[in-house]
Amino acid sequence: MTRRLEQLAEIAGSFEVIVLDQWGVLHDGSAAYPGAKACLSGLKQSGQRLAVLSNSGKRAASNADRISDMGFDPALFDVVMTSGEALWRDVAEGRVTEHALFPIERAEGDAAAWADGLNVTFTGTLAAADAVLLMGLPDGEGEGAYATLLGKARAARLPVICTNPDRASPRADGGIVVSPGALAHAYADLGGDVRFYGKPHLPVFRALEAALGATPAQILMVGDSLEHDVAGGHSAGWATAFVEGGLYAAEFAGTDPVGTLTRIAEASAAPMPDYSIARLQ
Repeated sequence: MTRRLEQLAEIAGSFEVIVLDQWGVLHDGSAAYPGAKACLSGLKQSGQRLAVLSNSGKRAASNADRISDMGFDPALFDVVMTSGEALWRDVAEGRVTEHALFPIERAEGDAAAWADGLNVTFTGTLAAADAVLLMGLPDGEGEGAYATLLGKARAARLPVICTNPDRASPRADGGIVVSPGALAHAYADLGGDVRFYGKPHLPVFRALEAALGATPAQILMVGDSLEHDVAGGHSAGWATAFVEGGLYAAEFAGTDPVGTLTRIAEASAAPMPDYSIARLQ
């Protein structure tokens, strides 16, 4: 049964490491959530080890800088790991052999910044590519904007490498935007080859365990996605805590958080978390 918490400190001492999702837990893309910095500072002062695991197509250093820009002390976190970092390492170490990439990015230049130090090239046409790199979508663009592109990629039998499996992400105004995972799943529905990096897929959890030198039983995953954070943490053997005020904030505006959580878990075919909390506090 899921235990509802008032503060994360109630259970923090039971774990060696607390791993936090970024968007929807630490910040909304524009600013830190109220109470988040104080919560983490208190945990750190008590001797708690903290880490970040994000479904971001960008590298770890870029995300560490973003977190710092929002007022979080970089010294809070032992490790920042991203799905984009995991892919970068696989390309660098030869586990990914495609090197002519057609990029889909949130902002122009994101792919080039990610690829610094790699022997890859970016193409402006699918005909010159041997894979599609799906790392971000501009806010306001959904699956429909890419229907023709996906059809052409499928006809060319190009794999799509997706470094952000999230289907949606919260924004500062309380809105929700379509994220790369939605596009990747649409491509899979066409019969296309999709290679996912990030939560809920097990390799990124194991990579973080290795970086931390921790075992699954020592780790608590805190996130706002049942499909990615909770399901992925559950599969990895980690304990999980769900944050109600992120991706599903609007649905938790009522007075029955337990019932709401159960309904969302059933609808998404995701496991129930071990813990639930309104926000990081």
